[in-house]
Amino acid sequence: MHKYWEISKTYMKTQLVYRLDIIFNMLFTVTKILFAYLLWGMVFKNKDMAGMFTFHSMVSYYIISSFLSQLEMSSGISNEIYWRIRNGTFSKYMVIPAGIEKYFLAMEFGVVLFYILFDFIAALIWVFIFQIDFIFTNNLVVIACAVVITLLGLLFMVQLNYLLGIMGLKYQGIQTFLMVKDNLVMLVTGGIVPLALFPDAVVDILSLMPFYYITYLPAMLFTGFCQDEAVSGIFIILCWCIVLQVVINIFWKKNVKNYEGVGI
Repeated sequence: MHKYWEISKTYMKTQLVYRLDIIFNMLFTVTKILFAYLLWGMVFKNKDMAGMFTFHSMVSYYIISSFLSQLEMSSGISNEIYWRIRNGTFSKYMVIPAGIEKYFLAMEFGVVLFYILFDFIAALIWVFIFQIDFIFTNNLVVIACAVVITLLGLLFMVQLNYLLGIMGLKYQGIQTFLMVKDNLVMLVTGGIVPLALFPDAVVDILSLMPFYYITYLPAMLFTGFCQDEAVSGIFIILCWCIVLQVVINIFWKKNVKNYEGVGI
């Protein structure tokens, strides 16, 4: 455990080198919230409710979902692994005294810990700038469940991007897989429009997908909605994590023999 914590700390320090990334990360959070504020300000101009949302609860949802979505920074793992497999430099991860997947998990943990404060500050600023009546549940059990779901969601995304990366052991390109993943994440995480505004039948189908639990459900729980899904949400995303880990183990054992340390 100590060696993985050292990996996390190393990547926390590494982020200080990329100061411009910190600024852009905060700007992206601010941009999402500003877009939501302007868009829903027009929608609520002539109405008090949109579905289950008031204007303030809608903006609160976007502030929280933007904060959570900015924490998910594992997308670079897939390309990092893929290109190192293709050019033969993946060997560096195979000789270090640490599990390869755990290494990338520790790396992601360090990056998230570094950025979490800046994302929180960016979100908090907009609460005060727009004088939003910020909606946040006071149910401690629901908050705890939302935190657990968020952590499991981040774990799932690391696993998914790791799997997509090691697909380079078998496939010449993974761009199609990445495109499908990115579009599913954009739609099902509720980053564009809260899924609660979709027809119930559509929401029921989307709730079976793991991406539903990455941003959307935690954001809804933090704002006091969907509380009946708190416990079941933990179970579902946990099952997805377990299933995906089994798939990773099977794929790795079957295809790692294709890697010869000189590229593929």
